[in-house]
Amino acid sequence: MNKYIIVSYQFLKKLLFDTFKTALNLFKIMIPVSLMVKVFEYFDVIPLIGKVLSPLMQIIGLPGELGIVWATTMITNIYGGMLAFYSISQNMHFTTAQVTIMCSLMLVAHTLPVELRVANKAGTKLFTMFLIRFVFALLSGFCLHIIYQTFGVLQEVSTIEANIIKPITDTSLLGWLKGEAERYAVITFYIFCLLLLMKILHAIGFIKLSTNVLKPILGVLGISKEVIPITVIGSTLGILYGGALIIKESEEKQLNKMDVFYAMTLMGLCHSLIEDSILMLSLGAHYTGVFIFRMLFAIFITWLIVKITHKMSPKWQQKLILTN
Repeated sequence: MNKYIIVSYQFLKKLLFDTFKTALNLFKIMIPVSLMVKVFEYFDVIPLIGKVLSPLMQIIGLPGELGIVWATTMITNIYGGMLAFYSISQNMHFTTAQVTIMCSLMLVAHTLPVELRVANKAGTKLFTMFLIRFVFALLSGFCLHIIYQTFGVLQEVSTIEANIIKPITDTSLLGWLKGEAERYAVITFYIFCLLLLMKILHAIGFIKLSTNVLKPILGVLGISKEVIPITVIGSTLGILYGGALIIKESEEKQLNKMDVFYAMTLMGLCHSLIEDSILMLSLGAHYTGVFIFRMLFAIFITWLIVKITHKMSPKWQQKLILTN
C-alpha cells in the first residue's frame, strides 16, 4: 500500500512540476504580449490597422468596414473580433457567404501576438509564421469568395446569433488584471489536464494506436510520428496548448526542427476545430467554410509548403524558417 502511495505521490509531483514549468514558459510569452495589446487598445492602434486592411476586404468580396473586425481579431482574440463584428452588424447586413468568408479570416489569423510568439519559441521565425497565417487567411477568404460567387450559394441575408458573446462589463485596469489572472489560471488547469491525458493515453497505448492510424495521412504531409499526437491536440483544442506541448517536448527530446515547423504550420492554419468552429457558426457562418473547407485548405497548403521546403537546402531552411 505504501509503495502505491509513494509512486502516486512521485507521479503527481512530476506532473505538477511539468505543468507549472510548461505554464511558466507560456506565461513568459503571454504576459509581455498582453501588455503590448493593452497599450495598442489604449492608443487606438487597432482602428488604424483596420483602415489599412479595408482594401483587402473588398478584394475578397467584403465591405471595407470589416477590416477593423479582422484587425481586432488578429491583435486581441476571436471573442474580441466577434464583439466588433456584432457591433458593425447592427447597422449593416451581410450574406451568409460574406459572414463565412469573414469567419474564415478570423479562424486562420487571430491572437497573432501570442500565437506567433509561441511558434517562435518552438523554433519558427516570427515573420515567416506571420506570412503563413496572414497570406493564407486572405487566400482562404478569396477562394471561398470565388466558390460562393461562382455557384451562387449562401447569398441570402445572414441572421447573426450572438448570444454566446459575453459583453465586457468591467473595462477598468483592475478588471483587466482580474480577467488576465483568471485566464492564466484556466490555462494552467488546461495544461495540467492535457499532460495528465497524454500520460494516460500513453499508458493505455492509445497514442501508439492513433499515431499508427494517422501516420499515413500526416506522413504524406511530411509530419513525423514524433509530433503527430501534439499536432492533433493543437488542431482540435488550440495552438496555444499544442504549441506549449511542442515547446516542452523540444526541451526534453531532440525533435526535428522542420517537423516542428510543419506541425506549427498545420496548427496555425487549422486549430481549435471544435470551439472556434462553434463560435463562428454562432455568428451565422456556414459549416462548409469554417469546418470542411478549413480542414481541406490547411492540409493542402501544409502539403504544398512541405514540398517547397523539402527542395530547400538546410542553409536556406535555417535562413528563412528556423530560429536556431
